[in-house]
This record gives sequence, C-alpha cells and structure tokens, in this order.
Amino acid sequence: MPKAGSCLFAIGYFLYTRTRFGRYYHGKDIAKGKEKYNEDGHTIIEPTMFDKLEITPIPIALDNYAYIVMDTESNTCVVIDVGDEEAIMRFLDKMNVIPAAVLTTHKHWDHSAGNAGMRKRYQGLKVYGGYGDNVPDVTHTLMDIEQVKFGGLNFTAIHTPGHTVGHVSYLLDGQALGAPDCLFSGDHLFLGGCGRIFETPPLKMLKSLDIVGRLKKDTLVWPGHEYAVNNLEFACHIEPENADAQARYEWAKAKRERRLTTCPSTIAEELTYNPFLRTDKDSIMKKVTTLDRTDDTTVLVPPDDEMRAQVLAELREQKDAFKYIQ
Repeated sequence: MPKAGSCLFAIGYFLYTRTRFGRYYHGKDIAKGKEKYNEDGHTIIEPTMFDKLEITPIPIALDNYAYIVMDTESNTCVVIDVGDEEAIMRFLDKMNVIPAAVLTTHKHWDHSAGNAGMRKRYQGLKVYGGYGDNVPDVTHTLMDIEQVKFGGLNFTAIHTPGHTVGHVSYLLDGQALGAPDCLFSGDHLFLGGCGRIFETPPLKMLKSLDIVGRLKKDTLVWPGHEYAVNNLEFACHIEPENADAQARYEWAKAKRERRLTTCPSTIAEELTYNPFLRTDKDSIMKKVTTLDRTDDTTVLVPPDDEMRAQVLAELREQKDAFKYIQ
C-alpha cells in the first residue's frame, strides 16, 4: 500500500482504493511473495483445532493472512479476507470443501482482491462486507452488530471504523463450537499494534479500539497481517519497562525464525502490552505527549477521550516513523 507522509499521499491512496491501480499494485506484492517464498507462503500453514472448530491462517503476499474457518461437525466453511483467491482455492481443494461465504473486513485490495475470483469459481457464493466501505464484489452489505450464520458458525459484524471508514471486525461465537470467541480483526487490531488511521479522525479509531478492548478477555485475536515482531519491537521502545511486551517480543522472534504464525493472541494479552489499547496508561502518555498536571506533583490528570485520541494519533505517528532493528 502507498505510505503516508507526503502531500501526494491522498492522491496515491485514492488511486489505490478506488481504481484498478490498487489491484495491480497488490498483484505485484503477490508476485513478490511467491518469488520470495515460492508456493509455501511467508508462514507454515498450521490449523488450530478446537472441539468443533478449525481455523487455518493462509499466508498471502508478503505478510497478509486470510482465514479458513471450519465448523467440523457440519463441514461448513467460511473464508475471511481473500487477498488472493488462488492461495485459498488451492487449500480448499485439498480439504475438498466448498465455502459457504466470504467475509471481508475492508475494501483494501490485499483483503478483497480475490472476491471476484471466488465468486467466479463458486457459483452463488455470498460475499459480505461492511456498509459504507465499497468493498469490491460483495453480494451482501452488513450493518453494525448484524449477525450472519453458516452451519454452526455464528458471526457478528462489529463496525470498527478507523483504518477505513467502513472497516468491520468479525466476532465468531465460540460457545457452541467448544472454543473461545474469535475476533477476525483485519487491519484494525494486530498482535501488539493497530492499523494506520487512514479515513477517520483519531477519536473514531479510539472508540473502535475501545469496543474490541471490552470483549471477553479470552477472545482470540486473528489479525490480517503478520506484523507481530515489528509491533512488539515498537511496544518495547514505548514501554521499555513492560515485562509482558518484552517477553512477547522474544516469543514472537522465536516463532518467526521458524516461519510459524504468531496468531492468535487474546484480548487479555493485548491489554498488557499493546500500546494502542493502553492510551490511558501513564507510561504511554508520558512517552508520547505533553500533559497538563493537576499541581506540582507527578500525578497526571485522568485522561478523557479527547486526550486519549491525541495520544493515539501521536503514538501512531511515532510508529510510522520508527526505525526497526529486526
């Protein structure tokens, strides 16, 4: 995707999201991924198994994930964020299953470019996206908190604007499947990070992060990219005294050295080390912004949402400019 930071960004972003240039750009990323990793992808494919649920992250391009979500009791399958239909079809053919639906978190091509190919291959396939986001090749538009069910897979579309104006995170009810709830967060929430704030004010992104931060603490987070190492390196930079961030960083590096996925994490874990979910913490606020104080002591004024949104915006700017060691 085009990078922020110049007066040309708005033009580049428009071309990426609203024209075929974006699809072409993403196609080059797919080609780079195949050249670098062959057909194996950036991550070794390992399904996560529960009682009646199987979730398989599918590596796409250089760092994207799509997900194949299977109700093993009814043999019902849903695919999330088809950035490359060929990678998905190859795996579905091995499983000998036909998907019941595609769920798309947002319009960016690395999450949606395969929708057309999936509809062509699987006649009558339902493709879902959030309202107001102009997701390519959708057949059904979902409103906030609208539910869709396929076999035993019951998803709630949670409107999480920020990265895009109509971004949706999909919450899977795990209870009937013998599993925790699962949040497929696209480019909204990552392990140790959040998406760039492209299309809304920071306050709206903050509200969206607050929504997912209030989910059940054991909810599993399945993000749209393998960004854990870079995100956690930045988290350690922001909070060098945070032992949870440091431990998770070392764990993520060990995982990626073996080309293993770092997902899922849990909401509880993210709240301990993800700086973008910790905008009310003194250790974060002192690092990224100048704050008024109640008096001459070191006690900070309790942050309101406007102040936290300022912290979020400055934190995101620092993340964009951060120079990584890894």
